[in-house]
Amino acid sequence: MTLEILTADALAPVRHGFFTRAGGASSGIFAGLNCGTGSTDQTEIVEINRNRVAEAMDVASDHLVGVHQIHSAEAVHVIGPQGDKPKADGLVTATPGIALSVLTADCQPVLMADATAGVIGAAHAGWKGAQAGVLEATVDAMVHLGASRNNIHAVIGPTISQRAYEVGPEFFDVFLDEDPHNTRFFAGGDGDRMHFDLPGYGLSRLRAAGVGSAEWTRHCTYYDPDRFYSYRRSVHDKDPDYGRLIATIRL
Repeated sequence: MTLEILTADALAPVRHGFFTRAGGASSGIFAGLNCGTGSTDQTEIVEINRNRVAEAMDVASDHLVGVHQIHSAEAVHVIGPQGDKPKADGLVTATPGIALSVLTADCQPVLMADATAGVIGAAHAGWKGAQAGVLEATVDAMVHLGASRNNIHAVIGPTISQRAYEVGPEFFDVFLDEDPHNTRFFAGGDGDRMHFDLPGYGLSRLRAAGVGSAEWTRHCTYYDPDRFYSYRRSVHDKDPDYGRLIATIRL
């Protein structure tokens, strides 16, 4: 099976892709293109999957660069292949031939580019990281490298949609304490449950950061098991682990 790579016109002509689980070597609950080195999948199989992604992005395997994701607001500047992965959730570079990557399984994979300046970024933005400011930190880091804020185009890839993201009142309170206007990202559910609009929240943060454009591909990880991994779906299905999707961008 061939790889399935989702792209966005807003990021053109910069090479990028939100990879689905199609075309991978993993089996069982990881069936497909599991690129999560932190999963319990076989290490050599994950390496095969990651090599396929690197080949699709036309970079050497060690030039497919990621970070040790910790749901933070940390963004790092990448200038070449890395040894140990730094603890962060955002990456930026102005170096051609480096493919920045983030791993997700419901959280937002966000790819950014100022094609004119030759500066790109990638961010892993779950609710914690997004609220902490990882999107703004990544934009700021791109500007520091020479990008123009209003020339940065940002695209949120496959993530969990509002109708699949049920939360409790304590979650709602966290966002209400941050900003009363955050109520617009919640819709009513059963009893005291609500549904949170993660991509809507991400888009709001990106637009407030002043980027030239921000959009979501409108793919839901939870409701499309044939194409996407989902942490929340794995919990509901009582699976012992779950695969990780990869999103990547390069100059």
